[in-house]
Amino acid sequence: MPPSPTASDRTRQLRRVALSGLLGTAVEFYDFLVYGTVAALVFGELFFPGADPAVGTIAAFGTFAAGYVARPIGGIVFGHFGDRLGRKNMLLLTMGLMGGASFLIGLLPTYDTIGVWAPVLLITLRVLQGIAIGGEWGGATLMVVEHAGEKRRGLWSSFTQMGAPLGSLISAGVVALVVTLPKDQFAAWGWRVPFLLSVLLLGVGLFVRLKVVESPLFAEVKKDRAESRLPLLDVLRRPKPVLLACGVGIGAFTAQSLLTSYLIAYATGIGYPRPQVLTALTVSAATALVVLPCASALSDRIGRRPVVLTGAILSAATAFPVLALVDSKSPGALILAVVIGHGISQSLMYGPLGALFSEMFGTKVRYTGASLGYQGATLVGAGFSPMIAGSLVASSGGGTPVALLICGGSLITALTVWFVRETSRTSLGDGPAGQPTAPRTEGVTA
Repeated sequence: MPPSPTASDRTRQLRRVALSGLLGTAVEFYDFLVYGTVAALVFGELFFPGADPAVGTIAAFGTFAAGYVARPIGGIVFGHFGDRLGRKNMLLLTMGLMGGASFLIGLLPTYDTIGVWAPVLLITLRVLQGIAIGGEWGGATLMVVEHAGEKRRGLWSSFTQMGAPLGSLISAGVVALVVTLPKDQFAAWGWRVPFLLSVLLLGVGLFVRLKVVESPLFAEVKKDRAESRLPLLDVLRRPKPVLLACGVGIGAFTAQSLLTSYLIAYATGIGYPRPQVLTALTVSAATALVVLPCASALSDRIGRRPVVLTGAILSAATAFPVLALVDSKSPGALILAVVIGHGISQSLMYGPLGALFSEMFGTKVRYTGASLGYQGATLVGAGFSPMIAGSLVASSGGGTPVALLICGGSLITALTVWFVRETSRTSLGDGPAGQPTAPRTEGVTA
């Protein structure tokens, strides 16, 4: 029998798992968000020609929604095998699938070359991206949470949460460079560069991920041969935690999609130069990298619910002022708007979700349950918001619908939080039907 790991070994492995979660999620979100950014800039004209600009943008964001529709499928598929076979192998598969799909998007011929097959292939690859990211977040997050000590689960899980703004930061930086090309060169080949570069990030992420060990909690389940035979069925027998998780996450994902991907199309449409918009998104992502770990660590001390609720109320209260700042057409006001709405308010809602969702499910069904809750929230909150916003803005001629959507999503989160019990003091062990056990009285930090 191999010797038991020392405290130093466990801490070293936890840091490696946290780095793996950060890099892996950053790669996934880089690939996913590059698509959203480029869709807002050129996909309408390259893959959906023959329509007026507004319809072309809506069609491009339709493929964006296809990726979100596929995310729950990824959560179910990878969640099932992650709860049956283990977390690590599924995470290697999700990363490879995402990186491969993104690289192939960078090689796609456009409509002018192969006709209708161009948008068909684009949507197919987008669906594969959605399936990959649907399985990535749940596995990466709970790997960190299941390695971490009980008193600092929020802080350690924030590394995975920080992958989203880090991926956004990298994607915005890369796109900001290529959009400096002349418009005809960007449309001809420049838009492909961010997708092709994803293969480099993929190599780094896989290298780190290969070095992590399986979750110790799942290893215990596997050792006892106590795996759930059908994790999805076990989760759906008691659907309340999944439904609550979906409701809690809607506000964060509505704000994220409307104040990042959709904002590019909206702001450039009212006169902002593309570099100014991408600069604002870069500053917002950098702000989120600071706010996310702070919000997550604070949730370890005062609870997940108060932090998420504070972010939801702040987001709802500032939705209309944020859009007014954007509509002012001032570069400084644009940066301030995105920092308030996304970098701060959205980060307060989003930061504690990794720990919160993981704590709502027992080990035997955690991958499936947490993934379904998270991806269900992204589908409702982010999957259709850009398309709905694009349609309403095109018909109304103003940004009021965007503010209404952000405010509505945030209020849904605030309302749902009241029905969620505090989980920061909950043991991660399995109770009846795979649910978490009773609140802990003491824990060990890592």
